[in-house]
Amino acid sequence: MDIFKNWIKRAAMTILFIMALLATFQSISGVNAHALISQFASVISSSENVSGTTSPTLEDAFDWSKYPKQTVTATGYTAGFESTGKRQGHPEYGITYSGVKVKRDLFSTVAADLNVFPIGTILFIPGYGYGVVADKGGAIKGNELDLYYETVEDVYNKWGKKKVEVYVVQKGNGKLTEQQLQAWNEDKTLQVFRQRYISSEKR
Repeated sequence: MDIFKNWIKRAAMTILFIMALLATFQSISGVNAHALISQFASVISSSENVSGTTSPTLEDAFDWSKYPKQTVTATGYTAGFESTGKRQGHPEYGITYSGVKVKRDLFSTVAADLNVFPIGTILFIPGYGYGVVADKGGAIKGNELDLYYETVEDVYNKWGKKKVEVYVVQKGNGKLTEQQLQAWNEDKTLQVFRQRYISSEKR
């Protein structure tokens, strides 16, 4: 009987600890951690059951049909003069409207019409990855996005301009910080995708 009581206490403490971790992550990052982690765990466990398989791509890893989708015209852009009119050395070079630095990572900074996608909105963009709305542009109106790339060559070779269906993972509240962006990119449950993404971007 004592063994059974001890087991119940340990199980309850473990559950409370996990819930506290999830609540802390969600309050810091703003991401619905439970949804992402549970989806990721189910994908990893199913892929581990098949020996010799590689981890899935972001496109295949999650059931994106659960998220609202919107068709947009997406164009690649850089922090350079050709896209922003600013050159290196300018005090605002590479700084978005939200105040965070432009970034190409698993969660990259993108620009949008803030009436459609407020600052902090997380989108999943097939072929690009997660885009976090951090910027606006004078020429961006309605269902348009600018996707950040580090070089003009990357813009043309990896994206250009295309119509694509994007998925709204989380609507923004008008704010975004470097700490939030860093937390999303360093989320341990998503590192397998980040490593694959980083490798593909360097090709």
